This record gives sequence, C-alpha cells and structure tokens, in this order.
Amino acid sequence: MNLLLLGRGKTGALVAEVAQERKHHIQVIGAKENAACAALTAEKLRATDVVIDFTTPHSVLAHIETCVSAERDMVVGTTGWHNELDRVRKLVEEHKTGFVYAANFSIGVNLFFDVASSAAAALRHNYSGQIFERHHVHKKDAPSGTAIAIQHMMREAGQSKEELEITSFREGEVVGLHEVILESDADRIYLCHDAKNRRGFAEGAVLAAEWLAGKKGFHDFKDIWREL
Repeated sequence: MNLLLLGRGKTGALVAEVAQERKHHIQVIGAKENAACAALTAEKLRATDVVIDFTTPHSVLAHIETCVSAERDMVVGTTGWHNELDRVRKLVEEHKTGFVYAANFSIGVNLFFDVASSAAAALRHNYSGQIFERHHVHKKDAPSGTAIAIQHMMREAGQSKEELEITSFREGEVVGLHEVILESDADRIYLCHDAKNRRGFAEGAVLAAEWLAGKKGFHDFKDIWREL
C-alpha cells in the first residue's frame, strides 16, 4: 500500500518503521512542511491509499477535512478532537471514504477496555471508582483520550449516572499508564495498563490501515480490532 504519514514524532517514527517492515511504501510529512495543509496537495493525495495521522489536536481537524474532502481514506491516532466526532462522521459519510480512529491503537489497551467495561458492574454494587492516567510532559491533551474512553465505557457498562473522576499526571518520559480503582467498604479492585513503549500504538495503526483497504465508513478501532 502507499501510505502517507502525517507527523514526525516518536510514535510517527515507529509507524514508518512498522509500515516498512510490512512492505508498504510510506512517505512522511512533518508539521513544518505542512503548515495550513500546504503539503497535502491533490497530486500527493491521489498517489496515496491511506493517510495516517499522528500529529497534534490543534492541526488534526484541518488534516481530516482536507484528506476526506479529497476522498482519501484515513487512520487517525491523534486525540483531543473527539468532541467533533459527529461532524467528522458526517463528512466521512458524505464523501464515502474509509476512516478509522482510536483513543488508542494498542491491542493491549483495547483488551484493557474490555476488562474495565466488565469491572464496571461493580458500580451497581456500591463501589466507587476513579481513573488515573500518567503520560510524558510533552503530551498536549489532558486527560488523555484513552482515559476519556475508559470513563465513557465504564459509565455505560456500569449504568452509572455520573462519570468516574479522572486524575492526570504529566511527568518525565512516561509512555502511558492508565489505572482504574474500584473501591467498596469490603475491598478494592485495581486495574492497570502500563505501556512499555510506543510500538503497540504503531503496529495497531498500520494494521488498521491494512484492514481499511476496500472498506468505507466511519470506524472506531475498539470495535474492529478483533478482525485484524
């Protein structure tokens, strides 16, 4: 496949590495050369099968609008824009493109989502809950998209009227650590996912791009990862 990667950060570099290992042709565009989407030319996009975005919350919506309007399929790993999901879904449907987004592309994290959703049954049995997340000091958004996804899943699965409180920490070079604590008068349930490195995010994004080939529509990675 011909992949176009937006973002030269640490995760982006791993996405490029994984894509090459899997025999894809990949081009990389950084922020400086793509100000106001200047590098997303019609010629560049015509030669691309899937655009993969690992950039920043303040730039990703413009990238989505440009690529989807040009009828290019996208995989978006950038977070911090999910309050615009309905608008983006409508744009994808209007242009009949394929689109996969995720709070987190790690298979391990998506398994953790399932575990947390199952544990949310405790909220119906007099347990209280909290979510803690830790990331590196360079992360632009807080709380993390992963923590927000856990929060929403647990509210729905636990049939709770209130969202669990999220506490965020930004320190050092922590890749990503998410904790869910459920507590009653009798005991405490402690759930944790600790990312050792970013490779899981990169592998999931490339797998999502491969899965998207020949498909259309708006997809959340947590709903399709088992098909990979």
